[in-house]
Amino acid sequence: MIVIVKYNAGNIESVKNAVERLGFECVVTDNPDEIINADKIIFPGVGEAGSAMKYLRERKMDELILSLKQPVLGICLGQQLMCKHSEEGDTACMGIFDATVKKFPPLDTVPHMGWNNLHAVKSLLFAGINETDDVYFVHSYYAEKCSETIALCDYILPFSAAMHKDNFYATQFHPEKSAGVGEKILLNFLNMKA
Repeated sequence: MIVIVKYNAGNIESVKNAVERLGFECVVTDNPDEIINADKIIFPGVGEAGSAMKYLRERKMDELILSLKQPVLGICLGQQLMCKHSEEGDTACMGIFDATVKKFPPLDTVPHMGWNNLHAVKSLLFAGINETDDVYFVHSYYAEKCSETIALCDYILPFSAAMHKDNFYATQFHPEKSAGVGEKILLNFLNMKA
């Protein structure tokens, strides 16, 4: 079973619809037993880091996520919350990835919204994806480049478009909104061996 983690953040239904379009059954839940027993876990989100982390901590969901051993995919805010700290609300995050989340400097339009391509791609998550392929972004904060970066994007400056450590994967872009390219990335994740 695929579990999509339900918490105080938006965009969950579009992720659910994308997973179901690929032929997988999934459930949206905050039930710890269902999360622990899932084959794969997706941790999506659109929202604000401080309130999202507060919600997770109050329910000890941050500890639950950190304890997971099966493949986990964070999306957008999900990726940012998996980093160590966010400038958004001066928020201590989960610390899976050794990166700080910073606000884009106002040197161009913020938020970064729309299609952009990836480069320096490395991971089975991107099997069959070309560096000229575009994916869809919408964000005002970015995770800095670090040793766990598996794809970069350039907007104002280079940032971590995707990250990986152990069983944890994350994308700043929205695979569920990235047409065929995003579907392929989601499928690569859903077909991963635990």
